[in-house]
Amino acid sequence: MGKTTFVGAVSEINPLRTEAVMTSASAGIDDLTHTGDKTTTTVAMDFGRITLDQDLILYLFGTPGQDRFWFMWDDLVRGAIGAVVLVDTRRLADCFPAVDYFENSGLPFVIALNGFDGQQPYNPDEVREALQIGPDTPIITTDARHRADAKSTLITLVEHALMARLR
Repeated sequence: MGKTTFVGAVSEINPLRTEAVMTSASAGIDDLTHTGDKTTTTVAMDFGRITLDQDLILYLFGTPGQDRFWFMWDDLVRGAIGAVVLVDTRRLADCFPAVDYFENSGLPFVIALNGFDGQQPYNPDEVREALQIGPDTPIITTDARHRADAKSTLITLVEHALMARLR
């Protein structure tokens, strides 16, 4: 939840967005329990770019979370240094497939707890326990709407990926 917003907040280029208006076709497929005001959904991916250092440019891909789009993940992670699993703690179960995927692929990842209007029903330790995440995987709080938060999340990911390579 918040992937399009995250990419848009941090990208230094106009992000490519592939959002479409939600229709009745998504009824029963997309869970809108906690997102009643949501009117669009990503139908392919979001793309952006950020320069963290003159020698470190990250290309950002925001993928739809619905299982009907999982086929894209193998292609999108090819050459990736890592992944951010953006978590809406009101819908914690939605991130299990992403966590499983990245754990099984061996790709370094961080868990970013996306706060909505200051709401954070669970703290990082509770989320770590619920997701059964080991102590080496960073779990941080962020707000996908704010560039500084999104950039800090990406820096944490890069640092984590570098440390994972040194192990």
